Amino acid sequence: MKGFLRRAFLLGAALSLPAIALLAAACGGDDDDTAASPSPAAGETATPAPSSPSPAAAYPVTVTDMLGRKVEIKAEPRTIVAVSPTAVELVYAAGKTVAGRPSTANYPPEARSAQAVGTAYQPNLEAILALKPDLVIADSVIHAQPALRQPLEGLPVPVIFAGANGYRQVLDALRLVGTALNATQTTDRVIADIEKSLADARKALEGKNVTAIAVLSDRDQTLYAAKSTSYTGDILKELGIKNPADVLPDAGPFPGYATIAPEKLVEFNPDYIFAITPAPPPAPRLATIIPTIPPFRGLKAVTSNHVIDTDVELFVQAPGPRVKLAFEAVAKAVAAQ
Repeated sequence: MKGFLRRAFLLGAALSLPAIALLAAACGGDDDDTAASPSPAAGETATPAPSSPSPAAAYPVTVTDMLGRKVEIKAEPRTIVAVSPTAVELVYAAGKTVAGRPSTANYPPEARSAQAVGTAYQPNLEAILALKPDLVIADSVIHAQPALRQPLEGLPVPVIFAGANGYRQVLDALRLVGTALNATQTTDRVIADIEKSLADARKALEGKNVTAIAVLSDRDQTLYAAKSTSYTGDILKELGIKNPADVLPDAGPFPGYATIAPEKLVEFNPDYIFAITPAPPPAPRLATIIPTIPPFRGLKAVTSNHVIDTDVELFVQAPGPRVKLAFEAVAKAVAAQ
């Protein structure tokens, strides 16, 4: 199987070093400058309008960030630098804007006009400070490691860490950012909208007893399956979809993912396969390749045309407020059958 995948993926030159960078996003961010710039999806909720100050808001305010750090913010932030794609999306979900962003953050579209301050995995501290920010929002997933965390903590401005590796953390991150930015009314509305999307998706799937596995492939054509401890796997779990990959031990470089051998995928024989291609077009789509591989041709997901091409940005690279779109995408794929 690996030889077949290698030949297929070599047809798309984009799957070389960019694939590794994109797969690193499984830990919570997108750090590949070659990734396609997304456009708002059909039916997507527009970026919230700028928020009004909350009536009871008062500064200074002390928040506890998602690394358990207590941070005092002396005045309402006006110049904000966000250091990961997820952090950028959290700020805009709160109805605010960023002055600085990682060069790989392209959503929402209006964020592209902000100054680039390095990448999520290599933030440029001098560029951050040059913007004279009132607040820096780092990523509690990407930047949790000391090598990234300590330099950011050392900045002479308030720094909070917000991020997500699951649905519940998306809501926690929104609450944190809403409090820090005096935008709780706005973030409360976003949270309610996300919760409604989840409830609607669950209702659409009510009575459907299905199994599903989400898989992606690296440059060496190794398949990895998302477990419920990953952001992607947690989405399936929240929707009540059984994930056979949960019995596998964590393996490989991506937390919450398991290396899955072809024979194991055949043994699991899921009703659905959500196939994530870790590179933009013209790279061949994993969802197109899987049904052509001989060991997989008899899988239920293949014979029922249930191998779903899945958006790498929504499900891997940018865990955050657009989780509602991920819920809707899974529900649409499964409920339509």
